[in-house]
Amino acid sequence: MCHPSLKRLIVLFAAISLSLSGTALAAEQIRFANVSWTGVTVKTELGKLVLKSLGYKVKSSNLSVPIAYQAMDSGDADIFLGNWMPSMETIANKFFKRGTVEQLVANMQGAKYTLAVPSYVAAGGLKDFADIAKFTDKLDHKIYGIEPGNDGNQIIQHMIDEDMFGLGDFKVVATSEPIMLTEVQNFVREGKWIVFLGWSPHYMNQLIDMTYLTGSTADTFGKNNGTATVYTNVRKGFAEDHPNVTRFLKNFVFPIDMMNEISQLLHDDHGFNHASAGLAWIKQHPDVYRGWLQGVTTSDGRPGLPALEKYLQEH
Repeated sequence: MCHPSLKRLIVLFAAISLSLSGTALAAEQIRFANVSWTGVTVKTELGKLVLKSLGYKVKSSNLSVPIAYQAMDSGDADIFLGNWMPSMETIANKFFKRGTVEQLVANMQGAKYTLAVPSYVAAGGLKDFADIAKFTDKLDHKIYGIEPGNDGNQIIQHMIDEDMFGLGDFKVVATSEPIMLTEVQNFVREGKWIVFLGWSPHYMNQLIDMTYLTGSTADTFGKNNGTATVYTNVRKGFAEDHPNVTRFLKNFVFPIDMMNEISQLLHDDHGFNHASAGLAWIKQHPDVYRGWLQGVTTSDGRPGLPALEKYLQEH
């Protein structure tokens, strides 16, 4: 018969073992911070899919851009695939300088993020940031943005607050990606004038005959008229905690054509969601996912590529 003191020690040891085991399991969970933009959501869903096939526990949380950085800063999120630069400098740079968030790799080059107009508006004379204020009445003193807290909205608000380009009496209309695009399409149908946030890659570039404005500056959307590079960010210490996942993330890059094609799939076929559209695309482009898995293993150390290919065959 077990002595009571020994029994208590056994129970205590079991409780400690369970606690340590739970901590280890929690530490193995990979946490993505996501924002509700088409491209970043596709990337996030593909990242989750690949890591699940490798045996990792993953989750994602939909957050605004500022909250995504606060989550990485506090250690409550691990990865963010949507660091658009230079437009996010005012939000992200303080975390980079503090060292709590690290810029791991450029996952997409040659992107674009700036103000745009329907092409008939550009033909009517609104081609540059400096032209916007000339057409105040046609624009009803409004520039259309996306979700509150977004870096693009913040840049527009900064332009208004500083009366840059004579925009002091304008206001930002904060909406969301789908609401803004619906508004733009409504304006286009009626031949009305509108200035809005535009970016590429995105199906809006095929859906709308649109023109990106020139005249962006270093303290707005960048000197190169909104040309952007998108980076993968991770929380401090993530690379040391998860070297195998970090190796995957460094390989996890996206050609512009890939993102445009997936975005178009989402628009054309309402049966697709972000995950299934991304999955359908990579099944047709094995060279891309094979590059992602170079040098990458499963969570228990086996070759990663066969595990992903088995997953793709089953889904």
